[in-house]
Amino acid sequence: MRDKYRVIGPAYDFLSQLYSGRNIHRCKTAMLDMTTIRPGARVLFAGAGHGRDAIRAAELGAEVTVVDLSATMLRKFDDARRQEAPHLTIHTVHSDIMAIDTPGRYDMVVANFFLNVFDEPMMERVLGHLIDLARAGGQVVVGDFCYPTGNPLARLFKKAYWYAAVFTFWLFANNAFHQIYNYPEHMQRMGLTIRDRKHFKLLNMDCYWSILGQKPA
Repeated sequence: MRDKYRVIGPAYDFLSQLYSGRNIHRCKTAMLDMTTIRPGARVLFAGAGHGRDAIRAAELGAEVTVVDLSATMLRKFDDARRQEAPHLTIHTVHSDIMAIDTPGRYDMVVANFFLNVFDEPMMERVLGHLIDLARAGGQVVVGDFCYPTGNPLARLFKKAYWYAAVFTFWLFANNAFHQIYNYPEHMQRMGLTIRDRKHFKLLNMDCYWSILGQKPA
């Protein structure tokens, strides 16, 4: 299968920093700490991204698995791991996330800036699959662009900001072009209890959020 991130993947980190400062990085690691990850916990990351979130989980003692369909993104992740944390062991899988058939295996499943590559029906299918991969009582984390709220000017800015990003990845990676998803609503409708939300600002407006959901025990 063609690697959609062959062109834009090498610039992923640069674009993330340029577009958000360090806010995307902060969003990706927001729910990863000693209160959410215990040593030995099994944590799955859907999508490699810049990889610092997976490295953070491994530093906390988790058994980390990273799944990505893009060989380019997996190579970039492995380069970051060798440079920043060569002592850590992180399992990488070159695969479509929908082909991962280990329901109930993981204590935490993380989808940071991953679900936004899909149109809404497929996003719901993928989110449902990620929830299935978490054990009973396990956690599901989604980090992404915030659903636009606030006054009309703030909502207009957030939508324009989002569409600039989604257009870029539509153009260079053939990702789906769509509106901003209200992830907490989808997560709750699929049976998760929202345990925490953290927001991250740009120009004093909430532009990113990390949502921690929990499956019923």
